[in-house]
Amino acid sequence: MASAVAVALLLAPAAFANFITPKAGGSPNANKIDSLYKIILYIAAVVFMIVVGTLVYSMFKFRAKKGAVAAQIHGNTRLEVSWTVAAALILVAITVVTFVKLGGIINPPNSNPGVVLSASTTQPTPPNGKQVTICVQGRQYIWRYTYGSGCLNNYFTNKLPYSYQEMEAPAGATVVLDIQSTDVIHSWWVPSLGGKVDAVPGYTTYTWFKALHPGLFHGQCAQLCGRNHAAMTALVNVVPPAQYQAWLNQQQRLITQANDRVGALRQYLTQSGQL
Repeated sequence: MASAVAVALLLAPAAFANFITPKAGGSPNANKIDSLYKIILYIAAVVFMIVVGTLVYSMFKFRAKKGAVAAQIHGNTRLEVSWTVAAALILVAITVVTFVKLGGIINPPNSNPGVVLSASTTQPTPPNGKQVTICVQGRQYIWRYTYGSGCLNNYFTNKLPYSYQEMEAPAGATVVLDIQSTDVIHSWWVPSLGGKVDAVPGYTTYTWFKALHPGLFHGQCAQLCGRNHAAMTALVNVVPPAQYQAWLNQQQRLITQANDRVGALRQYLTQSGQL
């Protein structure tokens, strides 16, 4: 039964999906992280097999025998130089590959044509300086998202749209995230869209993604932040650009309507002497 279960798991692609390697497919930086991870994993696997294979071979080849006297070997300069040079070459190869991939992980590309964007000096920025800016604010135990340039400082004055728990984002657009925390350290992480970034009180950190297709991407706070840390999930709902713009307009209308109702209530309470 155990053997049958093991074979079934090995033959089921979905069972080991992203079990050993990172998630990818949602954004170019996530794909770069995934490919870099796999390259290093494959190199490490080859080294592991060589070392373990040599060890197992030596255990059987040179195992104790009756009447045999072990040779006393005090060193092998050629062997020692060989494995030192081989290790150095492997490190050089990993370093070169890492720096080749690093640019695509850190530096965001331009958005696809046809996406409505605004220029911003927020870092990181695409080559043409145009992006969708979304501020991510971590608090125990939920994420708040504010949309638009100026979302760090002027979101209240400008009455910018916002949402909790689920972020809306346009497909094909370079989305730059300005990340903050109001209480303790949190960590923003949606694996399919890129690497994790800490949200540190008193500081602003940044990351980016460019969703390659519409879909719902799941994430999780990756920094232990309190007793309800496990409940601090994150969702990114990627939609076509037109649908994203329509959603922003709807949120703006709802904010305006709520403000109008509050204004009318304040005026009534003032006129009636209750305020």
